[in-house]
Amino acid sequence: MKRALVLFLILSLSSYSDSKEHQSLMATLFAQSSAEAYANSQTIYKSAKENLDALIANKNHTAALEQKGKYQNKPPAIILDVDQTVLDNIAYQARLIRNGSSYPDGWIEWAKEEQAEFMPGAKEFMEYALSKGVEVFFVTNRVIEIEQATLNNFNKLGFRLSSKLDLILSKGENGWGSNKTSRRELIAKDYRILMMFGDNFGDFVDLEENLLPPKDRVNIAKKYKDYWGTSWYMFANPTYGAWEGALINFDYSLPKAQQLKLKDSALDTK
Repeated sequence: MKRALVLFLILSLSSYSDSKEHQSLMATLFAQSSAEAYANSQTIYKSAKENLDALIANKNHTAALEQKGKYQNKPPAIILDVDQTVLDNIAYQARLIRNGSSYPDGWIEWAKEEQAEFMPGAKEFMEYALSKGVEVFFVTNRVIEIEQATLNNFNKLGFRLSSKLDLILSKGENGWGSNKTSRRELIAKDYRILMMFGDNFGDFVDLEENLLPPKDRVNIAKKYKDYWGTSWYMFANPTYGAWEGALINFDYSLPKAQQLKLKDSALDTK
């Protein structure tokens, strides 16, 4: 009887451990609870604020690779991604861990709760940009179904968009897919783009340069080294993104065990 009880306890603890051994556990805890994650976001937005005035004054400057022709006299604008750039959805990631599930389970429902908080420093920076006459656009792969919820979430946090323009350009709107290039091109027709913000390389470049093997992505990021920290601002997101997709050849249909095997094989132990 004693032996059976001990075995039951061991199996129960093992089952509990397995259920909590989620791929994004440590990354989610870092993003949700660390002083370092807070400082990272504040640093990015403070640095951008300090650079903004100079970029407004430099009429020959543009942050967008899509900016063509004469743009010097166009009104200034900035482009921001939404998730893990402006809005912090890390509570959703925590739910996935607790539920033992993965994206997109519950994503639409979470967005419609309108509970996301601003990333540290985001609101202050965006308000500063607006005070300087800089239009603020959001190019996001949130689907059109939750665009109104996104607006509502902004409003609840005390940030109202500056005009009646369509300032949130969502996936599925006007036939847009995941590639953000065409949306940046659309904004660049009427505005000089001063800065861009995101947590994914695709927030800055075309999918052709984003959906590549890890080393190629890094090499292309190096190619644009003069943009980083001046007009391109990247938020480190260790919970998900194209960086993860690159490790599994962007085949998200692979069984989890096979995905883990590919990720393990990518470790560099020198």
